[in-house]
Amino acid sequence: MTASRSAFFYCLLNAKLMFTPVKRIYQLMTDPYLITDDQTGIEAITLWQTQLFITQNPYHNLLKEALIRLIYQDVGTEGSDQIKSDVAVTAKKHLMESELDFLDQPDADVQTLNVYLSELINMIATELNQPFWPDDAESETTLIESWYHVTRHGGYHDIHSHPNCSWCGIYYLQSDGTDFDERSGINRFYDPRTNADHFLDAGASYLNANGILDIEPAEGQVVIFPSYLMHSALPYFGEQDRIVIAFNARVDLV
Repeated sequence: MTASRSAFFYCLLNAKLMFTPVKRIYQLMTDPYLITDDQTGIEAITLWQTQLFITQNPYHNLLKEALIRLIYQDVGTEGSDQIKSDVAVTAKKHLMESELDFLDQPDADVQTLNVYLSELINMIATELNQPFWPDDAESETTLIESWYHVTRHGGYHDIHSHPNCSWCGIYYLQSDGTDFDERSGINRFYDPRTNADHFLDAGASYLNANGILDIEPAEGQVVIFPSYLMHSALPYFGEQDRIVIAFNARVDLV
């Protein structure tokens, strides 16, 4: 095992070290407006927040080339609408998708990524859920599905969510061709409150200020989000292939 990988597994064993760089960056439910004070006697209660997390894979440079090589070996010479999973085929255009077990293969670099992502989700889930778990409970996270997307010019993935799991993620392996200003190849997340806009007047302005969240892909970046959160990959117009690895996870108490 190389020194870099030894350091990698050391980080995984230290929950505080790993959780520190993971930052909660957005709450798609509105933040509390602190109108409470001693004079009014009004208490503000924030309900049903949706949290999304972003971090940087510290081992991206170590893994990138090997993972891309494996992906293109699997892609082969077939066309640009190759959906091996056979899932939601009509929602995807000009992209290649693997079967849903990409991170299960025994390759050492693939398993390094699998362990890193599993432990990352486990730390996030533990931080959020510990108050609701039995005392001294310990958890284990399993990536139950994982796949790559190789998206070419004009490719997109329509709005969707991920069933049969609690947490999902996207790892940006190659994204130099994306353009945030043009909204080319970005991921868009949608407000989960389905009836928040059923009546729009001045009194509801604060509810509709953040109906969507656009995230600019950055190589090595990992986005973790709850499975119910609707999202899409907007049409991509770069020349270099846009490559991501996506994954679904479940968390169990052990």
